[in-house]
Amino acid sequence: MHPSEAIRGRRSHLLEGRRIVVGVSGSIAAVEVPRILRELLRHGASLECVMSPDALRLITAEAVRFALGHPPVTEITGDVEHVRFLGPGPGQADLLLLAPATANTLGKIAHGIDDTPVTTCASVALGNGVPVLVAPAMHEDMSRNPFVVENLERLRTHGVGIIPPVLEEGESKLAGPEAIAAHVLHRLGRGPWGGRKVLIVGGAAAEAVDEVRYLTNASSGRLATELAAQAYYRGAEVVPWIGQTRQEWPKYLPSPIPFRSVRDLEGILDRQPPAGLSAVFVPAALSDYALEPVAGKIRSEENPRLTLTLTRQEKFLPRLRRSFPSPVLLIGFKLESESSPEALVHRAREFLQRNSLDAVVANGPRGMGGEETEVYLVRARGKPHRYTGRKAEVAGRVLDDLAGDLSAPVSGGSSPRPPGSH
Repeated sequence: MHPSEAIRGRRSHLLEGRRIVVGVSGSIAAVEVPRILRELLRHGASLECVMSPDALRLITAEAVRFALGHPPVTEITGDVEHVRFLGPGPGQADLLLLAPATANTLGKIAHGIDDTPVTTCASVALGNGVPVLVAPAMHEDMSRNPFVVENLERLRTHGVGIIPPVLEEGESKLAGPEAIAAHVLHRLGRGPWGGRKVLIVGGAAAEAVDEVRYLTNASSGRLATELAAQAYYRGAEVVPWIGQTRQEWPKYLPSPIPFRSVRDLEGILDRQPPAGLSAVFVPAALSDYALEPVAGKIRSEENPRLTLTLTRQEKFLPRLRRSFPSPVLLIGFKLESESSPEALVHRAREFLQRNSLDAVVANGPRGMGGEETEVYLVRARGKPHRYTGRKAEVAGRVLDDLAGDLSAPVSGGSSPRPPGSH
């Protein structure tokens, strides 16, 4: 067994049974290709790699062979690799990924020119309706060239997906392997979450004491981040409302709408209620109590003792339910100090009924702020489902479990996207 097989499916099996052709053109970013191939393998993909002559000047075919487990295609032969990989019939690839894609290669594809193995594969893919994703890499000045901009827009109008580059140090750099894999997963997202719109309310709320001090809690926001990523991997459109978090927000996800307090959240809900939702997840640690903040800063020299009066505030979950009635799924998250699973599940069911939820993800203090967790997915009826492991894995398993509860697409929302569609 080739060593590359040892990592297959280590992150997920979402690309299992999916065949992806990776085209490599002549950017210095081609040195990142082995990492990209390995990341796709970690999600279970079956891979082929096609390299242009200029790419071979920057990274050897042997390096790619080591990463992949078999040789890349470096020239089109009598085996008609471009048709065999991307033409109709058995074995047709599910996606062509060009990473890195140079300005030269993008321009050729946009104008129907195929004079390298990579552009020839793109010509067949576009002619046969195979989804195409491109990950540009070039100098930043080149990326601003109006003709390059025009070529990218031309590709976009014909269904080609563009993976945004990282703009830094005067370069329009190739996106990282994890971001590229995320875009591939999203484009190939199939199953119940494909094309659905999902609202995720995460992070910790902070209630003001004065203009510089806040009361908050120990939530890290990690589970919300993982839920957003896993929903995106499954093809969902993610709408994130995120409070305080210690997690870096993935660049491939939409920028979150930030909130600080529960009152901020209420304002977002009033001003920007997303239409066409299929599900709302609320792993946010929201404050049960608030106080009337003091103007300015409380001076500690003048207050050797300080008494704060907290007032219980209206729960946010019922407001969400009124805004998003059934059949939109509303999933609450409940942290309890209960030591026994039975007590935890009992409290979760009470919480579910009190707030008119469809399900509750309940957990104890274990895993707060850490990478691993243990949760119980509780519905009004039936046995709870227990999940343990890394938060990314748990988030994915919760989504897969709840997929069976989804109704037909909400009016005004996106319909699930069939595999292989643009």
